[in-house]
Amino acid sequence: MKRLLLVLALAFSLLMAGCGGEEKKAEETKAPEQAAEKAPEAQPKTLRLAMAADPVSLDPLVQLSGGMLQYSHMVFDPLVRWAQDGSIVPRLAYKWEQIDDNTMRFFLLEGVKFHSGNEFTAKDVVWTLARLKKSQDFKGLFEPFEKAVAVDDYTVDLVTKEPYGLLLSMATYIFPMDSEFYSGTDEKGLPKDAIVKTDYSFANINESGTGPFTVVHREQGVKTEFARFADYWDENTGNVDEIVLTPIPNDASRVAALLSGDVDFVMPVPPQDLERVESNDNLQLVIMGGSRVITLQMNGERNPALADPKVRQAIVYAVNNQGIVDTIMKGFATVASQQAPEGFAGYVADLKPRFDLEKAQQLMAESSYPDGFACTMIAPNNRYVKDEKIAEAVVSMLSKIGIKVTLKTMPKAQYWDEFDAQVADLQMIGWHPDTEDSANYTEFLLMCRNAETGYGQYNSGSYCNPDVDALILASQTETDLAKRSEMLQEVERILYDDAAFVPLHWENLSWASKKGMNTADVVNVQNFPYFGDLVIE
Repeated sequence: MKRLLLVLALAFSLLMAGCGGEEKKAEETKAPEQAAEKAPEAQPKTLRLAMAADPVSLDPLVQLSGGMLQYSHMVFDPLVRWAQDGSIVPRLAYKWEQIDDNTMRFFLLEGVKFHSGNEFTAKDVVWTLARLKKSQDFKGLFEPFEKAVAVDDYTVDLVTKEPYGLLLSMATYIFPMDSEFYSGTDEKGLPKDAIVKTDYSFANINESGTGPFTVVHREQGVKTEFARFADYWDENTGNVDEIVLTPIPNDASRVAALLSGDVDFVMPVPPQDLERVESNDNLQLVIMGGSRVITLQMNGERNPALADPKVRQAIVYAVNNQGIVDTIMKGFATVASQQAPEGFAGYVADLKPRFDLEKAQQLMAESSYPDGFACTMIAPNNRYVKDEKIAEAVVSMLSKIGIKVTLKTMPKAQYWDEFDAQVADLQMIGWHPDTEDSANYTEFLLMCRNAETGYGQYNSGSYCNPDVDALILASQTETDLAKRSEMLQEVERILYDDAAFVPLHWENLSWASKKGMNTADVVNVQNFPYFGDLVIE
């Protein structure tokens, strides 16, 4: 603000100098000081942001999801983060070095403040890693980690149980929390560090991060307001002073709000509106290919029919995922036949999509359920692009092989509790591996469910194959990249042959905003825009 006032004062001085006359020159000697006193307060730069849904909590460790990672990058800061080119760049850690096969040392910035005013030090990293290992959603991700050790106030070692090639990628998930702020008990006598998904907790409604924005107002599902943290450590950042986040689940309404000028930035842009947005001279559209795979999980424990391999194969053959991409997604996706897209270590080029209705009917006839059966299905209606329409299309496709599906769709805020409870036989799940690694899909979606380790946390179909688990665990410590790729490709082949899940497609990513913003610079394939770096002209 002081810099802005000084610029205004100088501009006023130059203007007065151009007017001429001795009387004006006399006044000129006081102009800079007077202008600084009288200059109007600059209007704050406000970003009116619309997303399909808002964060489910203020606790960054309560849920491992894209929406929560988007929130985390606004309110917290990671040790390191992804750059657009796929490299990893410093954040709270300004450099790092490998100490031994199992230890990487991180050197932390000094003088960083939490929103509470507490100073950020190595002890906060140690505390946060310990909490990550307790989180139901994150413990599987951090199972390879042994501990964090504070070498001194601004140096911390991350120690793994065995050599682990993804350690630096995993550090992108470590958003140090304010250990002093979250320790002790709250006014209800409950521990402040409790991780609670569906009920009250101190961390669910209070935050203290080191990030560019603080939460100043929140109405779940209605509006969340963020303000720029005055003591933010990174001076070379954007100029947004406040963000008003409004969740708008309906695609048409979200785009209409952008076109009318009610909001400045929307994510995502639905496929049917891409051309409309792109042709608007006042807007800019940014599109990236994505690695979020959209799938259906089949629970053979809930419904015995889904335990029959021929039934599962029949379902995969019956689902026309190319048709879904062409008609529902308007081509704004890539048809999938496996978890990992091309370019990932586990991608297998000869695994092709399998839509073949005649083959599906033949498999059902050969199965233990030749006359078909009934099952239930749930899907979100505001989490993935066209999720509800996709689910409805699958119901119609499965009816052609004698499977009668009762479908229930719901908003994201309600969906995840139902998903975790495995309330239906078929459940939709999308997954983007924020480590940008093939193994991450399987670790969360298809490894045997294990509450102790956290593996299989989002395996709502309860699929379990010990051979798959053994390959994934071995891949974690394999340092020969060619051998590791072979292991992950073998996993994809096993899952394909088992029809362990129903692959649909990999989503493309899209964002749109008013012109006059560096939108293309702050978005990424991880789909958590760095709004702290956004500049509004």
